[in-house]
Amino acid sequence: MEIIRGLHNIRERHQGCVSTIGTFDGVHLGHKQLLASTRARASEFNTRSLLVTFEPQPREYFRGTLVPARLTRFREKMALIKQEAIDQVLCIPFNEHTRSIRAQTVVDEFFVRMLSVRQLVVGDDFRFGSNAEGNFDMLQTAGEQHGFGVDQIPTLELDGQRVSSTLIREALASGDFTLARRLLGHSYFMMGSVVKGRQIGKTLGVPTANIRLQRYRSAVEGIFAVTVEGLDKDYLGSAYVGTRPTIQGNDPLLEVHIFDFDGDLYGARLKITFHRKFRSDEAFESIEDLQAQMFRDLENIRNWFASQDELRTVSV
Repeated sequence: MEIIRGLHNIRERHQGCVSTIGTFDGVHLGHKQLLASTRARASEFNTRSLLVTFEPQPREYFRGTLVPARLTRFREKMALIKQEAIDQVLCIPFNEHTRSIRAQTVVDEFFVRMLSVRQLVVGDDFRFGSNAEGNFDMLQTAGEQHGFGVDQIPTLELDGQRVSSTLIREALASGDFTLARRLLGHSYFMMGSVVKGRQIGKTLGVPTANIRLQRYRSAVEGIFAVTVEGLDKDYLGSAYVGTRPTIQGNDPLLEVHIFDFDGDLYGARLKITFHRKFRSDEAFESIEDLQAQMFRDLENIRNWFASQDELRTVSV
């Protein structure tokens, strides 16, 4: 999969594609339906598929720290889109210039002049351009004028509910990883490189790998049973996501204790998959109380893994 960073890197080989466009946060089942349609259309036209997305996400630009929790940072999103066999991803910086572009200009300059799209595939709630003035009807009219087609893919529903990033955030916030997995079509995970921390966990007898969240807000918080990929083999472990209130932490952090692992983790790029929430983040009256709870958490998580036939052999 080719990642094209910015409009200035569009080349002749990127033209004549079948394209879809959106933020694709989480790359959930609804997104995957859209991507499958894009891929199928590209096959019909014997051309390449192209996904257009934005960084930061538009809602992050407009709302900053008040934005809803982000499900996937850019690297995580690219990993999921690659699994859907999309040929190209065009990432456009979202800034003051981007937000002010009129919908007609988006069609004329972007879809027609720069990309010469053969077909556009969009969701039934797709809007674009300054003040979200562009819609499906406008695209259809433009397509008739410029010679490209437009497919509108209906909303995907599961158990009578629209599959959406909002519904997934609600499931994750409540610790319902089974529902989140059904809506996503994959288990919820985070990826990142291990950075040097304050080594408080090691001092307390529970060494952890520290990973920066690189998002305004996390979709999960608390203590979790996780699996860890990216080392010599897959491991079981426990994860903490929060601000470490007992030790007067600040920015949210992901800390992972890997069961039965002894080695240098700094710089390692890990994938942390979440399976069950055990408790929410909380402040303790003393470091000793925190340490005692950490050991109880580890015992509870190990016992839970031992009861899960599909997971307990991961670290063996």
